[in-house]
Amino acid sequence: MLLFRIPKSMLALAAAFYIITAGQVLAAPKIDCLSCHDRGAFTDKVMHEPVAVGACLSCHNPHVSRYANLLQEQIKELCYSCHGEAAAQQVKGLVHIPVQQGNCLGCHTPHASGQPALLKDRLSETCFSCHTGMTKELKYKHAPFAKGQCDSCHQPHQSSYIYLLKNDPEALCLNCHKREVLLRKHSNFPAELGQCGTCHNPHGSDRPNLIRNILHPPYEESCDNCHTGKGKPIPRETCFGCHPDVTEQMASSHNHLVRYGDNGCMACHSPHASDDKRLLKGKERHVCGKCHESTFKRYEAIKFKHTFTDACNNCHAPHGSNHPAMFKDPISSVCDNCHGLHGNFSHPIGEGVYDPRTGQMMTCASCHASKGSEYPYHTRASGTKELCVRCHSIE
Repeated sequence: MLLFRIPKSMLALAAAFYIITAGQVLAAPKIDCLSCHDRGAFTDKVMHEPVAVGACLSCHNPHVSRYANLLQEQIKELCYSCHGEAAAQQVKGLVHIPVQQGNCLGCHTPHASGQPALLKDRLSETCFSCHTGMTKELKYKHAPFAKGQCDSCHQPHQSSYIYLLKNDPEALCLNCHKREVLLRKHSNFPAELGQCGTCHNPHGSDRPNLIRNILHPPYEESCDNCHTGKGKPIPRETCFGCHPDVTEQMASSHNHLVRYGDNGCMACHSPHASDDKRLLKGKERHVCGKCHESTFKRYEAIKFKHTFTDACNNCHAPHGSNHPAMFKDPISSVCDNCHGLHGNFSHPIGEGVYDPRTGQMMTCASCHASKGSEYPYHTRASGTKELCVRCHSIE
């Protein structure tokens, strides 16, 4: 039997011939998918437009497909064929991980839903299905959060602001909280009012007024411990006076130089309160991402991603180190913290073993990419041959 592929152009021509013949318009054959498929599963308060008009074939192939559920294309490409604005968002600012992955069905149902925008469940429940840490009981809750109104503050797909916020955090707060009211509630506040998140948790807290649960000791005692007058910046020397170990770390050969104005410490840390014992302003992914966003973006879509890519401080010293890339220790020792003594029973590494390409000592990083790669075990090339022949000639 002779098999050949018919070009799409010929298929389109054949379809046109079928529908328009000798000047007469013939009705295309009507396929009633619901004669087999339960109609109730495709009917609800909100219906996807192709479903509502019975255009099942706009998404599905009736006979055969290389994609699950007889889809015409991969889910992402299929959705973007109509929702082009979502595709455009993928390359702008911060993108929600399901959108990055093309996992539209992580949040939406393809046919019908009882929720707006074809959401799988109520908005908050849809969000909490991934953001499980948000479900813990809190004594005091921010009103929008308590009502499950995540979209009051956050964008669902993409944003130019951290945490997918709709606007700059301070401007966002002022949408509901009038500045004159806030000034009255913060009488004698020893600095310019702003940066609400340095004291308040936008979702909830076990402390009144949504004050974050872990307080900076000087802030807990008295504002005067650090502030010397309204509008006067707090120099970094004030922080170093209580944290001499950080001063020493900053003197390392590889360090986070204190910049960002008068006090670079506050680029990462809250001077007042936090929900992290290190007084970080947020999760490491977002705190570090303020400066290193390109690094995170480079590895977001990588095939084999290191488990702790978003937990930067597992491997890196946050303030400074005498090791390249601010690793806490020599890189092979850092890897050994989780991977045991692989160097003792696999490829030789360490002192006396040199990389012929560079003349430098072989380490885990000679063959493995620390944050991930397109190959199993995070190798820098295919481990079947390509990686090995970079050093070992096969002649």
